[in-house]
Amino acid sequence: MGGESMTRTVPSGGGTGTARTGGGRLGQRLSGLVMALGLVMFLGGFAWAALVYRPYTVPTGSMSPTIAIGDRVLAQRIDGDEVRRGDVVVFEDENWIAHSKVVKRVVAVGGDTVSCCTDGKLTVDGKPIDEPYLPKGSVAELKGFGTVTVPEGRLFLLGDERQGSLDSTAHLTDAARGTVSRDAVSARVDAVVWPWKGMLERPTGFETLGALSEPGPLRTIEVLIVAGAVLVFAGGAYGPVAARLGRSRTATTRAETAGAR
Repeated sequence: MGGESMTRTVPSGGGTGTARTGGGRLGQRLSGLVMALGLVMFLGGFAWAALVYRPYTVPTGSMSPTIAIGDRVLAQRIDGDEVRRGDVVVFEDENWIAHSKVVKRVVAVGGDTVSCCTDGKLTVDGKPIDEPYLPKGSVAELKGFGTVTVPEGRLFLLGDERQGSLDSTAHLTDAARGTVSRDAVSARVDAVVWPWKGMLERPTGFETLGALSEPGPLRTIEVLIVAGAVLVFAGGAYGPVAARLGRSRTATTRAETAGAR
């Protein structure tokens, strides 16, 4: 009788309520909040990226090795007055290519004098520029060009693959001496995303001439999206994990009860 009485006093559903509901009410609410927060972060990151960035596919190798043929890039929407030396920009100029976007690197801005070559290097305002983004072992230009003074409000642009790039040097005989208006620029390339190469390296060779552009918010957006995905996964996993733990506790309780008999 003692054993029978003991058995009746043990809660028959010990732990089963937890197993059925996948955690207590507080746990469920917290799980829901975590999932909601994660979803907001995840979708918010993509929405932010859609507002700030535009994707482009580069069809030529004129920016190799920085950007290869067919690479997919993300370019931050900017105004022309935000462009700095060393930036890789997206622009459109009817005198270059009609109805098509062009991707080149800005090497000089309005008021600069640019020439090539001195000891195999590009010079801007008389200062030789280190260009580590050029193909290994290459020089700044295969054929030198005379000094060009860039008019105010305009840009002088070159491809990183100088041998085959149709850039400002191919338009030196134009009225604008190969320069492009700042207003023609619509975006600045921040990263190569397919195949993944990550953020472009900062063009530190131009630092002696003035401030460089700050990277866009892409890294912050990446963190936001990844953190959101982790929170959604963690919140969604709480219920099944809690239910499994609840069933485990129930089985342990029943085994202890059976042993008491």
